[in-house]
Amino acid sequence: MKYLLAFVLLFVITGCVKEVKPWQKATHAKETMKEGGIDKLTKSFEEHIYFSKEATKAGNGISGGGCGCN
Repeated sequence: MKYLLAFVLLFVITGCVKEVKPWQKATHAKETMKEGGIDKLTKSFEEHIYFSKEATKAGNGISGGGCGCN
């Protein structure tokens, strides 16, 4: 019974979602909303921090040591 109630509640809540209006699409299409950020330098810096903290081998062949000194 709990699952049925949760299932119905999920559909009721998601039914209230409104579509994106044409004038709102420009806001969502901004460069800062994309995955890489505003520029490639920011993405590169974030990847460097991630791989140095994770101590894994990056996609570009540089291995991280955890201290950030790749």
